[in-house]
Amino acid sequence: MTSSPLPTVDPRETGDDLLLDVREADEWAAGHAPGAVHLPLSQLQARVAEVPADRPVSVVCHLGGRSAQATAFLLAHGVAARNVAGGMDAWQRLGLPLEADGGATPRIV
Repeated sequence: MTSSPLPTVDPRETGDDLLLDVREADEWAAGHAPGAVHLPLSQLQARVAEVPADRPVSVVCHLGGRSAQATAFLLAHGVAARNVAGGMDAWQRLGLPLEADGGATPRIV
């Protein structure tokens, strides 16, 4: 049996999706997309009810591995989720906006 590939989205095309960042707290604090929602992968199973099922969700991590796991989990729970191709690394390379906690210079770690 072969599994179908996960839905993916280019970082520039997340549009009106909820952008769900599943990185850990230190990664988030160092730099994240404005307007993103932080929910670490390690907490997703316990907090899945916090993810809205009534709108598309673009899931992002550093490079795409953790967000792929989160995307598969969310799809299995009825959420229209897509994995952000290349993660925050690609986001930064494309020059998309970033912010950091406490007004620090944002960086992707």
